[in-house]
Amino acid sequence: LARLEREWPGGMLLVTQNVDDLHDRAGSRNLIHMHGELLKARCLRCGKVGAWQGDILQDSLCPSCSKAGCLRPHIVWFGEMPLELDRIGEALDRCGIFAAVGTSGAVYPAAGFVSMVSPGTRTLELNLEVSEVSDAFDECIQGPATEVVPLWVERLLG
Repeated sequence: LARLEREWPGGMLLVTQNVDDLHDRAGSRNLIHMHGELLKARCLRCGKVGAWQGDILQDSLCPSCSKAGCLRPHIVWFGEMPLELDRIGEALDRCGIFAAVGTSGAVYPAAGFVSMVSPGTRTLELNLEVSEVSDAFDECIQGPATEVVPLWVERLLG
């Protein structure tokens, strides 16, 4: 996916529900972590988000405002709204190709993204098996992501 981002002429936005830094380490740069990032902390007082290694303790100081007791992991807990939904919605309106990789199709709002793209957008699901929303896609390719994603990227970049 990082290669597709680098080489695709139309631009690409990668939206992930994962809270790890796998896509970052692979080289993805135009990336939204809609459920946040486990290796970052957010200050409830000043709102700043920054890299954080180790545990967040009650007396941990915010690097921005220097207050204690106001840091939390920069992840979305159950019941909280995912991050950057407006930016994701704008991208869904503009995209020409929408691909979902490795999804159960059961976690919303991401499972509904395929229904939010503009008419005429080509939709593709790359998944180990049929998901709860597979019927909403134009094309579904089943198999391990380590196999089907590189083949799809190669096909796209031709």
